[in-house]
Amino acid sequence: MNDENDHNPSDPVDENTEFVEEDVQATGASAEGASPRFRDPGRRWKLLLGVGVLAMALVTVGIAALLLNISERRDEAREPYFRVTELTENTTSAEVWGQNFPLQFESYKRTIEMDEGRPGGSEGLPAVLDEDDPRAKTTTEQKLELDPRLVDMWKGYAFSIDYREKRGHAYMQHDQLVTERVKQVDQPGGCVNCHVSTVEVMNELGDGDMKAGFDEINAMSFDEAAPLFDHPMTCIDCHDPETMELRITRPAFEKGIADAKAAEGIKDYDVNRDATASEMRTFVCAQCHVEYYFKGEGKTLTFPWGKGLNIDDEYDYYMEEGFTDWTHEITGGEMLKAQHPEFELWNQGVHAAAGVSCADCHMPYQREGAMKVSEHNVQSPLENINASCQTCHSTSEGELQARVDTIQERHLRTRDVAQDALTELIADIEAAKEAGATDAELKEAWDYQRKASFYIDWIVSENSLGFHAPGEALRILNDATDAARKGQLALLEA
Repeated sequence: MNDENDHNPSDPVDENTEFVEEDVQATGASAEGASPRFRDPGRRWKLLLGVGVLAMALVTVGIAALLLNISERRDEAREPYFRVTELTENTTSAEVWGQNFPLQFESYKRTIEMDEGRPGGSEGLPAVLDEDDPRAKTTTEQKLELDPRLVDMWKGYAFSIDYREKRGHAYMQHDQLVTERVKQVDQPGGCVNCHVSTVEVMNELGDGDMKAGFDEINAMSFDEAAPLFDHPMTCIDCHDPETMELRITRPAFEKGIADAKAAEGIKDYDVNRDATASEMRTFVCAQCHVEYYFKGEGKTLTFPWGKGLNIDDEYDYYMEEGFTDWTHEITGGEMLKAQHPEFELWNQGVHAAAGVSCADCHMPYQREGAMKVSEHNVQSPLENINASCQTCHSTSEGELQARVDTIQERHLRTRDVAQDALTELIADIEAAKEAGATDAELKEAWDYQRKASFYIDWIVSENSLGFHAPGEALRILNDATDAARKGQLALLEA
């Protein structure tokens, strides 16, 4: 007699069908009332095959989409712009360049914005100029009113007439044309170097030789040179119109950096041939943001770098050259006027030592698809701490801002001490003159005034409030204070 759980051989079961006894037991039903379940292996494998095919199809579509995206990004990187219009050495207008580079041009136009509320910021004030140019509708604060000690420091020089807070590149030509420094005082043609786009005009004046054109501009007065230019600094001043690579277009910088390299023992330095791509991201800015003077009777715009790039090198250079900018109206001392030596101070700082360029902080990269696009609004890094600072620093934005604030507050306090010392020296020399002191008795005090004034002026005219090299900036101000106090002592001893 067969067990009740045995399969009855007379039942019509296909030979490929398996009876699963465990399934009956798993249901908890009695053997007698259970309905046996059967499994079809062929159907199961068909289902698995269908799922696999579907999965492979989805993976294939995903991979194809990824490869297509990579191909598109490679194409973007290979051809980062669409050539809408031809650019040549005579294409000065940024708007024309903007047809090929709309992203860069849009950010360049934002140089008209002002960064208010920060020390050295450019809060817009109503202007009194009756001009159609929208840039004439505003001006910036008069530094001479904010700090009258500057008037004493520059007495008898054009900067004691008009010296305002800085603002963006969009204003560089306009602000030079309307300053009282050129309206009331005759200035050399080389003054335009840092305020206009020079390439096209230099090529035209020099018949294709920019150096010859540069010499022609130096030979002019400012009133003769200024009308030749239609644009502030634009794309062509920094970029080759064929390759878009960065390049140097200012002959004064070409010679100046060659002199500086020669002082380091590097002979025959050609910046457009020898500079690295990273160096060029600083050098194009250093065509203007530097100390300079007008050399000789030809008033040739010259960078005083024959001995090196720090302030002591520049001061020694001027002493050796016997150069003087003006005679101080109050004291009678022969004086030097500093310009805007951002490049030289940066060169003494930690960021320069780490290979960080001007553009890394002031024109940080932004991602546009596969392309890295430099911001061209050339602003304070504090306006975009994330892009400018946090690519290297993992510290929070608040902490980074606080660090800068601390550096600049300490800088201003130290600068105040130095300026007070110089102001007192000027007053003491004036009193000594009134008391009948001779030139021989005043000479040592004049020498100290010249050094203290130049060192303070160098820092005042540098626009980072010490941040480009905090330690060096404080050292310079301390040296200035020391010179001013020694000048006072010299008067007592005389």
